[in-house]
Amino acid sequence: MSNVWDERADAYRTSTTHMQGDDLDALIAMCEPSEGMKILDVATGGGHVARRLRDEGCQVVTVDSSPGMRPDVLTRAEELPFDDGSFDVVVCRIAAHHFADIRKAVAEMARVSNRVVAIEDTLYLDEQQEEAERLRDPSHVRSYSEDEWKELLADVGLEVEQVEFFEKVHPLADWLARTGCEGEEADRVKELLRPRLVDGGSAWRDTKILLKGRKSQS
Repeated sequence: MSNVWDERADAYRTSTTHMQGDDLDALIAMCEPSEGMKILDVATGGGHVARRLRDEGCQVVTVDSSPGMRPDVLTRAEELPFDDGSFDVVVCRIAAHHFADIRKAVAEMARVSNRVVAIEDTLYLDEQQEEAERLRDPSHVRSYSEDEWKELLADVGLEVEQVEFFEKVHPLADWLARTGCEGEEADRVKELLRPRLVDGGSAWRDTKILLKGRKSQS
């Protein structure tokens, strides 16, 4: 991936949106953490999921395509360099909308898991929000609906046993600054997000979808 993510790394490590929240708590619970469990954190970003899981005694390997994110292994989600079933759980949080080939990435996550795949990402709501996301961050590929996510998991042999939704509020200035979006582009993003603005226009609200897929043991 381009150096843009290395430049953003510190902003994501210190982002309150990423380092805490009920959605993070729920995703950790979906991983069923226990002492010694082997977990792969895909597109670790600021490392917040890995930190929480290590606190639970899990053996966590982090991967990311950006050296600036300081992953244990530098790799794309579509090309995980691990044997089949290497991990008890594979987890990925708020990153899948950046993956160039979502089907391949999900297939890789399922391949290297022997138990559970847990994913959180922004829920697709409409094309207006998608346009705002791409304008704010050109690395945004797209978000997916609940039905699309269920199909993606089912297609790689995962049984979806849990789906949860969480609304998250993003302070607008911080959200734009993390990707260096300013000037006319920032104004256009705000206009596109007008239906989702809250707190007098100083923040906006989106929805995160969390899915837990269990690998068939048959």
